[in-house]
Amino acid sequence: MIELATFSIAARCPRTGMLGIGVSTAVPAVGGLCSFVAPRIGAVATQSWVNPYLGIDGLALLKSGLPAKAALDRLIADDPGREVRQVGIIDAEGGVAAFTGKDCTLWCGHEVGDGFTVQGNMLVSGETVAAMARAARDTAALNLPERLMRVLEAGQKAGGDKRGKQSAYIKVHDTEEYPYLDIGVDDHPAPVMELRRIYEVARAQCLPFVTGLSTRKSSVGHLPEAVTTMLMTPPADRPQRVEGE
Repeated sequence: MIELATFSIAARCPRTGMLGIGVSTAVPAVGGLCSFVAPRIGAVATQSWVNPYLGIDGLALLKSGLPAKAALDRLIADDPGREVRQVGIIDAEGGVAAFTGKDCTLWCGHEVGDGFTVQGNMLVSGETVAAMARAARDTAALNLPERLMRVLEAGQKAGGDKRGKQSAYIKVHDTEEYPYLDIGVDDHPAPVMELRRIYEVARAQCLPFVTGLSTRKSSVGHLPEAVTTMLMTPPADRPQRVEGE
């Protein structure tokens, strides 16, 4: 087993229905093993002595119609390693549930709120999770990617992983089967700070492209001329962040 994903948030935007996860840890490449998101279905963060099938099976249970709490209860009941697991789930209606096994590495714990759940283990202190929960409540009016970013920043500022820092990741789905945003830092001395830089570049260069891609309802898609012109220029000549923000 691999100890993974020290602090994370799973959340839903009440205005758009977007679902997403933000996570950071002192292990490389956190995103692929911790973060599981499906559009209009839900999001699952699986961590501590991580079992990726809690994410895979959790989304399947949500897709079958189970709400977050019932899905989590089923997952935990069926996992003999439950006491070293940590899981946070949010469903398409904003229902949330979280679990921290009694044998997770200290400090460990979670907090659920309106449309979000934050959880962490192997932390400097419980202030990391408390600060993340405050940030999640304070940023409810923001778009989901920015909200996830600010929650990770709050968790890192409050202490984060007691081993140090290495990777960070954000994944967000809107209505389509492909991600609205999927960015990560796999090995960096300040991964949350670097993720913020990458996020700003993605807001300026990637998200305008994604919003014009083909959808299930319209296979043609629509990219404004300004976006195609921007993408035809070399990366160094493109905007590095959204003007005026």
